[in-house]
Amino acid sequence: YVYQGEELGLPEVLDLPDEVLTDPIFRRTGSRKHVRDGCRVPLPWSGHASPFGFSGEAAGAKPWLPQPEWFAEHATDRALADTRSFWHLYRDGLQLRRTLPQLGEGPLRWLDTPPQVLAITRGDGLVCAVNFGTEPVPAPAPGTPLLASGPCPDGVLPAATAAWWTADCPTP
Repeated sequence: YVYQGEELGLPEVLDLPDEVLTDPIFRRTGSRKHVRDGCRVPLPWSGHASPFGFSGEAAGAKPWLPQPEWFAEHATDRALADTRSFWHLYRDGLQLRRTLPQLGEGPLRWLDTPPQVLAITRGDGLVCAVNFGTEPVPAPAPGTPLLASGPCPDGVLPAATAAWWTADCPTP
């Protein structure tokens, strides 16, 4: 599943003032622990200022939670125009998922990797890897990735990058 705003790379709003919080947990306890309002702020569709296309200007309706100004950089109209955006990554990943039988049912196997990298293989040679580190590492599979969250040259998994390859993976 894709949760509200993930496809835009939209982070949770962590600095909502107490007076606008509507989550029942906050209303009952007064505690911000486990409050969900920060991930319920209306999505930014377009424009440079709130309501970011969420409600029509003529309607005069304000969103139920305030949208921060920095939402402008995550607005859908910008994501659609930028081929390197999260929106395009998610779209490409969902399209690719439909064509890869390895992403159906079946076992997966963890691959040996450096400590900052997680990598699995699934089915007939699909490799998925994420480098959480700050330095590039050797790619866990040969070739050019089918999908990557950033530039990913052959043989390298850059820092802060996730990628999918199809490859002949050694069996354990």
